[in-house]
This record gives sequence, C-alpha cells and structure tokens, in this order.
Amino acid sequence: MTLRVLAAMSGGVDSAVAAARAAEAGHDVTGVHMALSSNPQSYRTGARGCCTLEDSRDARRAADVIGIPFYVWDLAERFHQDVVEDFVSEYAAGRTPNPCLRCNEKIKFAALLDRAMALGFDAVCTGHYARLDGGVLRRGVDEGKDQSYVLAVCTPEQLAHAMFPLGDTTKADIRREAERRGLQVADKPDSHDICFIADGDTRGFLAERLGSAPGPIVDTDGTRVGEHDGAYAYTIGQRKGLRLGVPAPDGKPRYVLDISPVTNTVTVGPREELDVHEIIGERPVWLAEAPAGPFACHVQLRAHGEVYACTAERDGDGLRIRLATPARGVATGQAAVLYEGDRVLASATIAETARVPA
Repeated sequence: MTLRVLAAMSGGVDSAVAAARAAEAGHDVTGVHMALSSNPQSYRTGARGCCTLEDSRDARRAADVIGIPFYVWDLAERFHQDVVEDFVSEYAAGRTPNPCLRCNEKIKFAALLDRAMALGFDAVCTGHYARLDGGVLRRGVDEGKDQSYVLAVCTPEQLAHAMFPLGDTTKADIRREAERRGLQVADKPDSHDICFIADGDTRGFLAERLGSAPGPIVDTDGTRVGEHDGAYAYTIGQRKGLRLGVPAPDGKPRYVLDISPVTNTVTVGPREELDVHEIIGERPVWLAEAPAGPFACHVQLRAHGEVYACTAERDGDGLRIRLATPARGVATGQAAVLYEGDRVLASATIAETARVPA
C-alpha cells in the first residue's frame, strides 16, 4: 500500500537513507527539515551541534538526490519551550532529564506528527535505529545504535503513524548504502548527544541561564566538605569535578548521592550508597497491555545503559520497579524503559529511588 510519508531530514546520514528507503519502497515521500533554532548558529560550535544552515542544505541536497520534494518547517519556538527550557527547569529542580526523549515526545511525534496528519500525511519517517513490527516497538539490530529507549515515550497512537526504515541495519551498512546512493552525507559525523549544547559544557550552559547559586556540599553525616556554585550543575553518581576540601576518612572517592534544590545542598558519600533496589516511575506509557499484578521483565535506566532483571507492577497512576540486582547512579528525571526480550513494554519517568535492605 502506498502511503503519504513525511520524512524528517536532519541533514545527517541516517535520516537521508531512511527517506531514500521510504521512497524506494514506493511511498509518496516529502522531505522536511525542522528548523529548531531562530538563530542558526546558536546551537552550534565548529563541527558539532545542530540547527545550522549547513544542516538544512545537506538535507535539501539529499532530497534532490532522492528525488523528493523538500521543505523547511520552523519549530524553533516549540523546541525552545518544550526541550531547551524543560531541560533547564529539570536541572533546576534537581533532576537529570534526557532531551532526546523530550524531543521525540514533544517535537517529532507531537508537533511534527500533528502537522503532518493535518496536511493529510499517513506517517512520519525518521532515521531512528528501532523496529516496528505490527505496531510493536522493538530494539534495532545494531545494539550499539539502538534507539528504542528514547522512542519508548511515544504512545501506541503515535507509533501507528511512525516509520523507522533503519531498524534492521547496522550503522556501518547505512553509511555504505548512503555512499552507493550518492548521498554526500555518507561520511558526515553523528550529531552530538545534547544537540543544543554543542561544546558539551552542560555546567556552563546551565550557569549562563540559572546564574550563580552557591551552597554547601555535605557528607552523609551532614559535615560540610565543600562548596558549589549551583546544585543544578551536579547529577546523581557524579564523581569528578566535586572540588571537595575535606578528604573522606577512608580515603576513597565520594560520589553525588542527593541533590536538594530546596536547601541548595549537594550530598556526597561512598559508592555503595548509590545502590538502588527500587524505582518509582511516574507518567507511564504502556506499549503493551499492563498485567494486573507484578510481572518479570528487564529495565533499562539510561540511553545505551545496562539492562537489569526486575519485577514491575502498576502503582496507582505510576509504576513500581524492583531490581533483582542493584543499579548504581540512578537519577530522577531519566526514563525507566521495560523490555521483554527486544520488545518495549512500557516507559516511565523516574520520580523516586530507594535502597531496600536485603
């Protein structure tokens, strides 16, 4: 069946090959580049970042080679509000957000998809490394590039209008395919993880927007062991850059255990204090029917992170996850994504963690 497909083209190799595959499959494809910054250089440093005129031109050249119409849509205001401002406010609240999840949730599969549906398109095509099998979201075959984790916030209704043509292929093969197709982006470097912090200096980015907010760094017994310029600059499990003035009694490194925006306090302690056995998730999105009681599955707690065996169950409007073995450095604001094999079952935002004695 021929579909009207809107291909989101970032200017990179993945989205270009995804659009080419959709067109080759016989679909009526239109390419669109999302302009996510009102200032095309504001999210760019040298060769890193995104949202430049160069990216738009790379996308347009790829569309020309593929032979599909191409447009640029201005989503800068939505992106700034729903992704960038959300990122800053989450850090200010002591949480550690994942902007790629928020971009998929609020931009690609909300703002972009809604506009596409209003214009009569049947699906949005992206270059994500994941698979859709009869409406079921599964991991991509390239374990190193799998992006099912950051897509798990999408609802079944959104996934019903999504297309991920790259999920059955490795990144190396995609680059070779791009070269065979004559796409100039075949060797273009991958975009930076946080595309709007092109230089990678998250602390500097936040300080510029939140300002200096000095406060104490304390040990688990309340002893003041250092000072910080803003609790927002820290994340759970962080070891480097703490600038502690008092060494630990045992001489071992200390890690960030807690961030309290209310008291503007950062608490540090030994590594074993990072162990988490239980997680409470909020705003769950179920991609499979939720079992009535506890069920065994696996959970992933960060993008490209380790996978843990667990038992999960509904907890009111939330999700309670009990890990078979403890995880370390679990930060609130990140996503907990449940899997059965390579199938995504559900996702939720981590709201609380707990150490449960054995």
